[in-house]
Amino acid sequence: MKIGIIGLGLIGASLALDLSSKNYHLVGVSRNSLTCEKAKEKGIVKESGVDLALMKDCDLIFICTPIEFIIPTLINLIPHLSPHAVVTDVGSVKSSIVQQGKALWSNFVGSHPMAGTANQGIDSAQKDLFQKAVCVITPEHDTPQSAIALITNIWSLVGCEIIITTPQIHDQAVAWISHLPVIISANLINSCQRENDQNIKQIAQKLASTGFKDTSRVGGGNPELGLMMARNNKENLLHSLKHYQQNLEELINDIEQENWDKINTLLNTTKENRSKFL
Repeated sequence: MKIGIIGLGLIGASLALDLSSKNYHLVGVSRNSLTCEKAKEKGIVKESGVDLALMKDCDLIFICTPIEFIIPTLINLIPHLSPHAVVTDVGSVKSSIVQQGKALWSNFVGSHPMAGTANQGIDSAQKDLFQKAVCVITPEHDTPQSAIALITNIWSLVGCEIIITTPQIHDQAVAWISHLPVIISANLINSCQRENDQNIKQIAQKLASTGFKDTSRVGGGNPELGLMMARNNKENLLHSLKHYQQNLEELINDIEQENWDKINTLLNTTKENRSKFL
């Protein structure tokens, strides 16, 4: 089977690396010709270039571009697709992408591998990135079963645990566990940085250790990705933010009222429940 990867950053290049090791014929496309050369030199793909026409004989194509380039890429890709080709994406927002993608190409299946690192680009590609990661597949009611089966098989092959759900449920869920944490984490960094007393701020910067490192990591990540998450999952993110705000106001009130028993109950409950999300 011939597999195409459009977008040879961390996700696309890591996926190509895994699939190449399983003897699939990998074809890569990137906007950057230097990235294409690197992909061939590193043995990540067998063919690579900047022209989407390279995808003409591919049976399966992964669009691994940033969220807002997925549909424009699909539109430009369609003239080069063979009638049987299956197309998927790796975007972290699914409703709008799946709706548009399915209307453009009947064999389009949305997917979202929950994997990555703080690093970006082809030089960050790593083998087995997807081992034990969850991949969400989001077909619609009329998505061909053969296309769903193919996508499921390939993601399973690189080590993913598969969850199949609707695009809408996916977006609501990731708003809580992915998009909301980015905004909260960014606000933590922003709030610390806006401390008016420069001496306190400098001491805080020197004292920051694992607690701050863990809670600030996603807020200090890729700004383009964070903005696209917020812009393309706006309603679900706002829903989560408003519920978070209500809970935060309740917590502020409990501290002001010195309701320590209630706070103790909260901390014990969150300690017990954290493992359910990990």
